[in-house]
Amino acid sequence: MADMTDRTTWTASPFVAAIEPITESDDEIRRYLADAEIQPLLPALAYATGDMSLLRDDLRPDPLMVSLPQGGYTDEQAAAVRELALEVLLRFRDGGCRPEPVPADADVLRIMEFAVGGKSADYDMADYLPLLEEELAHRGEDRRAPTWHKHELAPDTDFRVLIVGAGMSGLLAAHRLDEAGVDFVVVDKNDDVGGTWYENTYPGCRVDNPNHNFSYSFAQRHDWPFHYSTQPVLHRYFRDCADAFGLHDRIRLGTEVLSATWSEDDHRWDVVVRTADGREETLTADAVVSAVGQLNRPHMPEIAGLDSFAGPAFHSARWRHDVDLAGKRVAVIGTGASAMQLIPEIAPEVGELLVFQRTPAWMVPTPEYHDEVPAGLTWLYNHVPAYSEFNRFCIFWRMGDGALATVTVDPAWDVPGSVGPMNAMVQMLFTEYLKEQFADRPDLLDAAVPSYPPGAKRMIRDNGVWARTLKRDDVRLITQGIREITPTGVVTSDGVAHDVDVIIYGTGFTASRFLTPMTVTGRDGVDLHEHWQGEARAYLGVTVPGFPNLFCLYGPNTNIVINGSIIYFSECGVRYIVSLLGMLLGSGHRALDVRAEVHDEFNARVDARNREMAWGVSDVNSWYKNASGRVSQNWPFTLLEYWQRTLRPDPGEYDLSG
Repeated sequence: MADMTDRTTWTASPFVAAIEPITESDDEIRRYLADAEIQPLLPALAYATGDMSLLRDDLRPDPLMVSLPQGGYTDEQAAAVRELALEVLLRFRDGGCRPEPVPADADVLRIMEFAVGGKSADYDMADYLPLLEEELAHRGEDRRAPTWHKHELAPDTDFRVLIVGAGMSGLLAAHRLDEAGVDFVVVDKNDDVGGTWYENTYPGCRVDNPNHNFSYSFAQRHDWPFHYSTQPVLHRYFRDCADAFGLHDRIRLGTEVLSATWSEDDHRWDVVVRTADGREETLTADAVVSAVGQLNRPHMPEIAGLDSFAGPAFHSARWRHDVDLAGKRVAVIGTGASAMQLIPEIAPEVGELLVFQRTPAWMVPTPEYHDEVPAGLTWLYNHVPAYSEFNRFCIFWRMGDGALATVTVDPAWDVPGSVGPMNAMVQMLFTEYLKEQFADRPDLLDAAVPSYPPGAKRMIRDNGVWARTLKRDDVRLITQGIREITPTGVVTSDGVAHDVDVIIYGTGFTASRFLTPMTVTGRDGVDLHEHWQGEARAYLGVTVPGFPNLFCLYGPNTNIVINGSIIYFSECGVRYIVSLLGMLLGSGHRALDVRAEVHDEFNARVDARNREMAWGVSDVNSWYKNASGRVSQNWPFTLLEYWQRTLRPDPGEYDLSG
């Protein structure tokens, strides 16, 4: 497969460069505007020029249509926006490219309301203003940076944090602790940073979140090569961030955590690690941050004879680059997110491809999913003040809290395959998309349309490549269950033996087994996994009673389904953890432990709300649920609520000791 990491525009730093002055001709600017994302254009220009008259009612997006391409603008509206933008940019160029002072909060609120289509009975944008100004980096501030420094708070206290994992969350935690002046070390079992974006190298691997949303709020860039980054691009982004943050000297690669044990006498954690050469070593830390994520341990299905296959067999997350698939008869088991990315990539290469599907996925039409960012759009990011930031804001909003209503259960709704009227509308739209894609293959259509509500299981972005792949003469979709694996292939429940040369498992991850395979022992010798008994829970996904100074990132019930980016959750979680450490250091105590009643009340509320969501009421198989059927992954509330609850810790919710 071609390595699509680089483009000549890709710079060495993850940080956005200064906005460049406009020197291009009228015609050149007009051509660049043809590539524009329409929705953020007038808001950005109003923000940069202070001209509120640009926020015309006839050019306001329809709030019910903002999730559609180009914010749901008609062709006529889009053309009018481009013409108005051209007039403004020409005046801006001819006036020396000098932005006006940052607008007052009242004007920022007005601009933001315009960008999302105006005021709504469902939300008050004023409630969101502080959060959205953070996302916008309003006034050029990094508002999620630590507000304290150890040198000022506790200069004579020795305190060290051990971070487990050098992926997205671990690098973020390290950066913020460094800013706060707290000593730390990061350990990671891999030989490079990047976490899941280092480990998953299967063909076609890419993110399903737009680049502007799937990147640190304080480390944005204007030169993304693709609308949805490939694995090599994201791996390089996180590696570049580690460089820019100066973290490499504080990261121990090839170092796997085996166990962590709390010492009540010392008020510290003793952490046993195994180094790359197989030696065991004990590290001590005053606090431990687990940044191992949810999707880092491949799940192998429980199929009879799994280990009996004589040929190459491997999981998508452990891709065997030494296995030549050219001309081979290949079986892919599973049609989840990873499988649906890799199958179209390998189909033209293999001799025959057998796709074993247990449950079809709902597909979100995304025409630009594999497309490069057009040159004109990159130019606009680089030359129009606040345009990139408002594009990020628009993405954040349309993928944010407004989408929750589409997966929320209406108790009065009783239509099979959906959980409410808005969910039914999504079901209808997605079904029509599938009917269009498989119009010439009704046999495949029957197998492609899910019977469960949209949102009950992870939805997959698609630009038509899935249908085109399944309709190939050398691809077969098999929906019978699998009875067993044999030395020569796969036997389905109807007794048919499918002999193959290679088996690839696209069967996901053990998402509900948090912090495995580490052994974590807290107060009174309590083992964390025995304490959980398969029911992982944490307060705000971060803290667990009885395990002082242990913090989780991407912990229980912090996964997002349709609204937002996990990077947003990690930024909120890291700020909360750093604030807790500041509270601890400022108190003069050594240990901090969340109160059990606070933890229990929170989790009861989470469980109740998850039962009111599509993923909670549906019985479809999903990694959102653990073995008992409890939703241990998903956050069922708004993005705003997580931001509010992690903005600063409540001292009354924690016991301090030592």
